[in-house]
Amino acid sequence: MTAVIDKPVRKRWAAPPRPVWDEQPTKVGLAGKGLVLGLACFAILFPLWIVVVTSLSSRKTIDEAGGLVMVPKGITFIAYKELLSGGQVTRATIISLLVTLVGTLFSMAVSVLCAYGLSRTGSLGHRWILMLLLATMFFSAGLIPTYLLVQTLGLTDSYLALILPSAVSVFNILVLRGFFQGISQELIDSARIDGAGEFRILWQIVMPLSRAVLAVITLFYAVGYWSAWFNASLYLNDQDMMPLQNVMIQLVQKQEAPVGLGQAIKTGQLSGLAVQMAVMVMALLPVAVLSPFVQKHFKKGMLTGAVKG
Repeated sequence: MTAVIDKPVRKRWAAPPRPVWDEQPTKVGLAGKGLVLGLACFAILFPLWIVVVTSLSSRKTIDEAGGLVMVPKGITFIAYKELLSGGQVTRATIISLLVTLVGTLFSMAVSVLCAYGLSRTGSLGHRWILMLLLATMFFSAGLIPTYLLVQTLGLTDSYLALILPSAVSVFNILVLRGFFQGISQELIDSARIDGAGEFRILWQIVMPLSRAVLAVITLFYAVGYWSAWFNASLYLNDQDMMPLQNVMIQLVQKQEAPVGLGQAIKTGQLSGLAVQMAVMVMALLPVAVLSPFVQKHFKKGMLTGAVKG
C-alpha cells in the first residue's frame, strides 16, 4: 500500500514577502516615532517660546522671574516700539533687507546663467569651466588674500563687500545644473527650430519648469545673506553701516546697547534682556516666515537636482 503525501500548494495570488523597511509599522513603532518627533519639536520650540515671551515682557516681570520668562504675565511691545523708532536697529534692519534682496537677485542671476551654460554639453569650454568651479570647492586662497583683494578693489566700507565676496556658491550651481540637465532636450531643440534664442529658451522654458529648485536655491541665498555677519565685521569700519546680525552680536555678546536705547535701559524704562530677545526675534522672523512657503519644494528641488549632477 502506497502512502500519498499531499504537497503544499503554493497560492499564485500570494504576494511576495516585503523587505523589513517596507513593512507596515506597528502601533508601538508609530507611538515611538511620535514621541521622538514630539520631543524634538519641544526641544526646538521651547527656547523660541522663551525668547519671544521675554521680548514681550516688562522690566518688572523679567525682574520677578530673575531673567528669562517662561510664563507671560502681561504683554508689552515697548521693546519693539523702541527698537523700531528710528535708531540703530531700524537702520540695521533696513540695511539687512536691502543687502539680502540685492544680493539674492545678483547671486541667482549669476548662478542660473552659469548653471544653464554648463548644462549644455556643446557649449564652449564647459568642461574646463566646470573643473575650475569644482576646484574652488576644495581649494581657496584663504582669508588674508581675500581681504587684500577686497581692499585693492576699493570695496572696504562699501555694501558691495557684503555681496560680492560670497555672491556665488558652487554647490548651488551644481544643483541647478543637474536640474537643467533633466529637462527634455527635445523640448529645447523644438524651441530652437522655432527661432528661439538661448536667453528666450532659458526665460520661457527652462526657468518655468525649474520653479522648485529655483525656490530652494533662492531661499539658500537669502538665508545666507540675512544671517551673514563675518563680512561686515571684516570689511566695514563704520558702525552706521552694520547690518542687523552685527548689531545683535554687539548687543548680546558685548552687552553694548544700541544707539538711542542706552539711556532708556539705564533709567529703567526698558530691560536690557528684553531688548536682546527682541533683536533676536527680529533676526529670526524673516527666515521663520519664508521657510514654510518653500518647504514643499525642498524634496523635489534638492533630490532631482542632486541625482542628475
